[in-house]
Amino acid sequence: MFQVSVEETFSAGHALRGYRGKCENVHGHNYRVRVTLEGPELDSIGLLVDFTRLKQVVRGIMGELDHQFMNDLTYFKTVNPSAENVAKYFYDEITRQLTNLPVGARVRDVILWETDTSRAQYRPAV
Repeated sequence: MFQVSVEETFSAGHALRGYRGKCENVHGHNYRVRVTLEGPELDSIGLLVDFTRLKQVVRGIMGELDHQFMNDLTYFKTVNPSAENVAKYFYDEITRQLTNLPVGARVRDVILWETDTSRAQYRPAV
């Protein structure tokens, strides 16, 4: 099985609805996101995915979130912008946007760090 990953960073604010504690208040993070794709085969030139294309997709999603108050964004008006839900948002958007992958290739997981020591991971059940 082949795997490739890219990492990028962005900054955004949020407030956790229904949470009791400091994080119910508006606050922000310098997020780091790692996206990993995997697949059993490479394309005709020996790539699982073009890093440039993967970074373009990830950066496009980040561009919607960067320096925003996530609670105000359409998706997060009904979904709490927890690290877990933001990781799933990246997964869903990357899966939707990244087409023409080799047979059997897929997004394996998304890891989202809120701090250097706190992260959430989304990986679909296989």
